[in-house]
Amino acid sequence: MSNGSNIDVSGAVNNLVDTAGKLFQLQLDFVNSSLNVLSNAVGPLAKTATDLINTLANTATQVLQSVSSAVAKK
Repeated sequence: MSNGSNIDVSGAVNNLVDTAGKLFQLQLDFVNSSLNVLSNAVGPLAKTATDLINTLANTATQVLQSVSSAVAKK
């Protein structure tokens, strides 16, 4: 009654589970790499933003001191 073809159900299931596991691992690796890139970029950006704010504050202070000096002399 058999036509000579054997269906390897357990092998197919094992291959499917193995493939799903590899896809899940690839997604985890992608998220991990993305977080590493993001964390490496945030540090320099935060330092640059802090330096810019500090420079702007110093400039504003110097402008106010100059205006105060000019007004006080008259």
